[in-house]
Amino acid sequence: MAPVHKLILASGSPRRLDLLAQARIAPDRLMPMDIDETPKKAEHPRSLARRLSAEKAEAARAAIDGDPAWGGSFILSADTVVAVGRRILPKAEYLEEANGALALLSGRSHWVFTGVAVITPSGQMRQTVVETKVRFKRLSDHELNAYLDSGEWRGKAGAYAIQGIAGTFVQKLSGSYTGVVGLPLYETLRILEGEGYDAAAKWREG
Repeated sequence: MAPVHKLILASGSPRRLDLLAQARIAPDRLMPMDIDETPKKAEHPRSLARRLSAEKAEAARAAIDGDPAWGGSFILSADTVVAVGRRILPKAEYLEEANGALALLSGRSHWVFTGVAVITPSGQMRQTVVETKVRFKRLSDHELNAYLDSGEWRGKAGAYAIQGIAGTFVQKLSGSYTGVVGLPLYETLRILEGEGYDAAAKWREG
């Protein structure tokens, strides 16, 4: 019988938990990592997503270093970056940020880059970055102001959550829907299963 490894999710995102639950995966531990997410000068959005996901995973590994209860675990982390061209949009915390981001996204296409990092039980890092192109319809002032009033934008990359009201803004999506939500399931499971994590075994547990 293959060894059963624990899974640590280096995130506290309810969206990522929901996506894993869709695959009937329940992390054994949640470890949200508080790192500096400021982009470096001239850093490409894809590179930022890759770097931040890796840094979160490494921070979680450092936090459990020397703890025998969690040694040999899988560590999974992810980070999502929204960009128009090379311009990286913030994870909006203030109304002005959200208004600016949504006004920029209105009526045009943008890119969502979600970096996934997995540290294996043997200590190796496996990574991927999933790119998705999303086109928004042109938002009326009424729609924009109503969405801002909803508060759904708060803390979201690009000031929107595609699984909420903003899903009605999407004219076209090319790539990974789950990647835009926050964790591309196909690519994540491909890495985990490739390193010996038996996700399918969870499906039998009902």
